Amino acid sequence: MRMSKLFFQTLREVPADAEIASHQLLLRASLVRQVAAGIFEYLPLGQRVKQKVEQIMREEMNAIEGQEITMPIVQPAELWQRSGRWYEIGDDMARFKDRNGRDYCLGMTHEEVITDLVAQTVNSYRQLPFMLYQIQTKFRDEPRPRGGLIRVREFTMKDGYSFHADFRGLDDYYPRVYQAYLNIYQRCGLEVIAVESDTGMMGGTMAHEFMALTPVGEDTIIICDHCGYKANRQVATFRKPEPPQEEPLPLEEVHTPGAHTIAELAAFLDIPESRTAKAVFLVAEVEDEEGQPREQFVFAVVRGDMELNETKLANAIKARHLRPARPEEIQAIGAEPGFGSPIGIQRDRVLVVVDDLVARSPNLVAGANKPDTHYRNVNYGRDFTADIVADIVAAAAGYPCPVCGHPLRAERGVEVGNIFKLGTKYSKAMGATYLDEKGESHPIVMGCYGIGTGRLIASVIERSHDEQGIIWPVSIAPYHVALVSLATSKTPEVAEAADAIYQQLTQAGIEVLYDDRDERAGVKFNDADLIGLPVRLTVGGRGLKKGVVELKFRRSGESREIPVDDVVAGVQAALDEEWAWIRSLPKEEVPVS
Repeated sequence: MRMSKLFFQTLREVPADAEIASHQLLLRASLVRQVAAGIFEYLPLGQRVKQKVEQIMREEMNAIEGQEITMPIVQPAELWQRSGRWYEIGDDMARFKDRNGRDYCLGMTHEEVITDLVAQTVNSYRQLPFMLYQIQTKFRDEPRPRGGLIRVREFTMKDGYSFHADFRGLDDYYPRVYQAYLNIYQRCGLEVIAVESDTGMMGGTMAHEFMALTPVGEDTIIICDHCGYKANRQVATFRKPEPPQEEPLPLEEVHTPGAHTIAELAAFLDIPESRTAKAVFLVAEVEDEEGQPREQFVFAVVRGDMELNETKLANAIKARHLRPARPEEIQAIGAEPGFGSPIGIQRDRVLVVVDDLVARSPNLVAGANKPDTHYRNVNYGRDFTADIVADIVAAAAGYPCPVCGHPLRAERGVEVGNIFKLGTKYSKAMGATYLDEKGESHPIVMGCYGIGTGRLIASVIERSHDEQGIIWPVSIAPYHVALVSLATSKTPEVAEAADAIYQQLTQAGIEVLYDDRDERAGVKFNDADLIGLPVRLTVGGRGLKKGVVELKFRRSGESREIPVDDVVAGVQAALDEEWAWIRSLPKEEVPVS
């Protein structure tokens, strides 16, 4: 492709609203342009990257017997109502009515549509197992789009769905998808780690997220370097300390003026924060007995030196959503903001959830539900009880690993894919069943597997760039070679030589972006570095006099001279080195089950 014909415009200045490197470089290198908040269009260079990433996805899905289909982005409400998610999902779903008043939505995922398709098609065990996948547009009305392609509203996703006769079949297939995902990331030049994760709105019995570690990531990953334990902080556990063995002491009210926080309370009483209990007031949206949403006041209690994990809490009480309680709601149940505890509250209006460590810890300090007042020697079972006792605290760096006890560490990461064992949640709701050898009906067992194209591209850039621009892995670079002509009006022989090299490389099947523009050398070099193709080939008058052109690697910065007469072989050898680097990237082991 000649750059004089390419539809693009690089930017020298960093866009004011682009805060992270990938967002800045995607815009500056003319790969994408923003249409609206969280909505982007791919320009020719970006489209080539997108197509290459999606082709890698296709090849790996086909290798595990996936079959590609296309499902609609516009979906009837009736399907989502049958699964129940029409009522569970809030404003993230874009809903509308057609001209006849029927309810529709823009698909944010496709479990309902695919399961309905399978319910209409499969009736016998002989048709199982199989996997269907698509690469399709989705829309989620994110309240705070950010980070360019990291968090958007409209996006392209590869989503796959497998269908099995039983859980054993799903368990056998799940590692194959896990391996295929590792293959995809390695082929895209991206190092990832796989972590246990929350199943969230998808449901199911097991889930893994594939994380690209980067400081701009929205997720916190808890890692043990000693034994290899890895989990998203949403579900990570840790080895909790054993509380001291003490006899319960008499409850004692103590005046604590100005001690509104745990740190202030511990300092005022000269005790460690681990000897306190912290109250967290929330309002949850849960289902009533008829499956209708209702609000429930939740009083969570954790040890003062630990933080509440809202994902664990939501899972423990089966909440759809959680929000902070307002001061008037807290006071209405007999509690006092800043000085709260479950002692003396109106229990018939409150769901009390206590962390299992608090339930085992004697003689804690907790609020007395009066301003500037706390209780000493609060004991679970004697002074208050809970509706639910569960692990509801967040793991953090330095806490003991739940497996081996060594200190954990925390890293930030971007989720670039996820896989779920859905089980029968959707098949039961959507009537997807099959008859076994005896003619007995069973729900089909399902798995679900997703990768966002744009987020993967952005994550590659986050991990692979420098001050000059992007450094593309050869596998997904928009072109492989940046051919730069330094011809001027006074050196037509340089233009002729560059044209000839362009023809030779193109005929050899090498993807070339040929900068034949009438621009200064500095502009051409800056654009080449910004766009970040793996190899730059520079044709200039000085080199031609020696019969050579300069070849420079974008990744390492290494330069070498190659003979003009052997330019195709020289470029191909350089690209072979780049492909070898891709193959050398480390890859995680696939779990046994």
